[in-house]
Order: sequence, then C-alpha cells, then structure tokens
Amino acid sequence: MRKKTAIKVGNLMLGQGHPVRVQTMLNTDPRDFRKSLAQLRMVVNRGAEIVRVTVPDQESLKVFARLLEKATCPLVADIHFNHRLAIGAIEAGAAKIRINPGNIGTEREARDVVKSALEHSVPIRIGVNSGSLPRQILSRFGHPSPEALCETVRGFVAMFEDQGFFDIVVSAKTSSAADTIRTNRLLFESIRYPLHIGVTEAGPLLPGIVKSSLALAELLTHGIGDTIRISLTAPPVDEVDTGFHLLKYLGLRNEGIELISCPTCGRTGVNLIRIVNQAYRKLPMFRKTLKLALMGCAVNGPGEAKEADLGLAFGKGEALYFEKGKVMRKVSSDKALDFIIDRVERFTGGRS
Repeated sequence: MRKKTAIKVGNLMLGQGHPVRVQTMLNTDPRDFRKSLAQLRMVVNRGAEIVRVTVPDQESLKVFARLLEKATCPLVADIHFNHRLAIGAIEAGAAKIRINPGNIGTEREARDVVKSALEHSVPIRIGVNSGSLPRQILSRFGHPSPEALCETVRGFVAMFEDQGFFDIVVSAKTSSAADTIRTNRLLFESIRYPLHIGVTEAGPLLPGIVKSSLALAELLTHGIGDTIRISLTAPPVDEVDTGFHLLKYLGLRNEGIELISCPTCGRTGVNLIRIVNQAYRKLPMFRKTLKLALMGCAVNGPGEAKEADLGLAFGKGEALYFEKGKVMRKVSSDKALDFIIDRVERFTGGRS
C-alpha cells in the first residue's frame, strides 16, 4: 500500500490523521435559494462540516454560486450527466465537486472536468455507487460486488493520475452493510487517497442509523474512513446528529454533549421521556464537550448524575441538581428543563 495522502477541502484537511469530518447533503429544491440557504444554515448550526448540494441544471448552478457567497463551511457540488455543469461549479468556486466519471459524459468530457479542476485547484470526489457501475465492469464481475466497485474506482483514479491530478477523495457505496465494509477494506489497502464512507440508501431513520452504524463503526475502529455521511431518508439534521454521535461514542471526536438518561420504569416520577426529548432537540446546538445526566428515580439517578459534569436526579415533584459531583440545589420538576438548559449554556459558555 502506498503512503496515504491528505487533501484540502475549503478550510478543512481530510486524511492522514486529521479528524474524521461529518457531512450531509441538502434535500431542498436546488433551484430555491431561500429554502436551500435556510437548510444550509440549519445543518451548519447543527455541526455539519461539509455540505453537498446537487446541481442538475443551469438554474441550480446559479443558486449554488449564490450559496457559496453565504456559506460558512465547504460546499460540494454533486453533478451527474453534464460535464459543463461540473466545470461551471468549479469556476464558481466550489470547495470540491463530486462526480461519477462513468456518467459525467464521454471520457474526453470527464478529462475536461479534471483539467478544469486542476487549473482551479479544486479537489474531486470520485463517487461510485453499486447502482451505476459501467457495463463492462458488470459484464466482467456479474454483479456490483465489492471487487467490482473497487475495480471501477481504481480505473478512474488511474485516469485522473494520468492527467497529473492528485487532489482526490474516493467513495464506493452500496446499500449493504457487509459489502460496505468489504469494499472499503479493499480500497484502504489499494488507494492512497482519503476515503468518504457511508451506506447509501440506508433507509428510514431508525433502520438507517442501525445499518450505517454497524458498517461505519467497523471501518472507523480500524482507521478506515476520513469523512462520513449517514445517508437517511430523513431530514439532513438527523444525518449530522447521528454522524457526530457515532464519532463521539467511538472516541474519534470529543466535542458535543453526551446525554445520559435512564430507560424509565414504574419508579419514574416524572415524564422523563418528554423532558429528555425536549432537551435533546435543544442540545445538539452545543459543540463543547459535556456529559449531562437526566435520571428518573433514586436507584441509579444520584450516582449517574454525580458522575456527569451536570445532572438532574428526579424524585417526587423535584430533582437534585448535581454539578461536577456535588449536589448544588433542588429544582422543581416543572422548571427542571429550562433550568438545566440554562446551566448547560452557562457551563459551556453559550452556543457554538
């Protein structure tokens, strides 16, 4: 295996020991600037570090150019079937473009895209999916196997390198967790460029999270993967939340709030499910490192709250508030949620 390389995407570095980056993709109408900008700000506020935007036509290319003027994170143009749009996105100032060289046009047109990216110092993600492999590859391997995906990627990488282009990110995606693991293990051993990993078409929120976590945790714990997307049939903010939680619990990223709460039982004296869900919706905005415990009864509540940075251990009509292992005061149950959010803001120095 050749020495791994790192590349720059906007103001971020990918690969070679740099933090694993969390990204998502806007799902608004790419021709609607107002809605796209609102969603872009929402996912960035949630912590998205790289955001991809589809660019299917000239109108959406104009919107993409306007989004670049407002963006506070690297924006990636996702383009299929039209090499002129890819060149247009490069010239507009995209931090990176994502193409499948097999469907962007003829080989000559794909090479024109690479030439433009080289001239403008814009990296390219070679994105290959199991649902869109070249006919000759499918004829050779019979089906979109991990080996077929990797052979496709290697062929495109060789074409890029032949033009002197090395600012490359690679991805080869499938909807199978097992095939995702196998494919990226093969790529890791044969490709020196940063890997973008994810399970494509993973499904609805809960099944998609489970499937993606199974595959990505296996890869990431073995040092495979430089940037991730949790692809869900769900709002992009859920993809960002899941990505950061996964990296945090694997010990790969430290920032963010770890919320600990009990599963509830007959001893729970408050509507803890409601309290925790409301707190969770507000807490992902905080990017500082913090462990918060919201516990529902006297069995494990005080102990867990004591071990957290901040904690509430609920009893009948009130909760004990813990801060760094010490009981600080009692709080009435009906005011506990607003109280703990305020304490988190004060403790972390405010929202990111």
